[in-house]
Amino acid sequence: MKPLSILFIITLILIALSLAVLSLQDRQLPASIIGGKEQHSPGDWIKEDQISVYNDRVILELQNPFWASFTDTNSMDPYLDETSNAVEIKPSHPDEINVGDIIAYKASYGVLVHRVIEKSSDKDGVYYIVKGDNNQIRDPFKVRFQDIEGVVVAIIY
Repeated sequence: MKPLSILFIITLILIALSLAVLSLQDRQLPASIIGGKEQHSPGDWIKEDQISVYNDRVILELQNPFWASFTDTNSMDPYLDETSNAVEIKPSHPDEINVGDIIAYKASYGVLVHRVIEKSSDKDGVYYIVKGDNNQIRDPFKVRFQDIEGVVVAIIY
């Protein structure tokens, strides 16, 4: 290899390393650089102007919030576990819920809390396909809007 090409390669490596170090210091290194991929995240249910942070309290201005706790099923690990607590709100319309949101819904054997991985409609209207983050397969049925008890809008660890 020619000395000029070696110098060029070394320069590129140094530039890449310095950018990585700067990014790590700012905690902004894109996961795609190190093998991650974009995932659907929950929607922005609480806007910045609804949040007030003080030295002695945090206030979330929400309509009809309710407190939620979880059982030890491991289906949403590591995002949610039995020691997590959350705030949920009741959505008012099917269009409010999107892929990435975490919903609590009634099933024949109780209330489940899983992430929406698909949203579609059929002759009966809008439905959601959901899956626990730690589950290998999706839930085996369509979730209808009338079965949804709440959407997780805040998690408190």
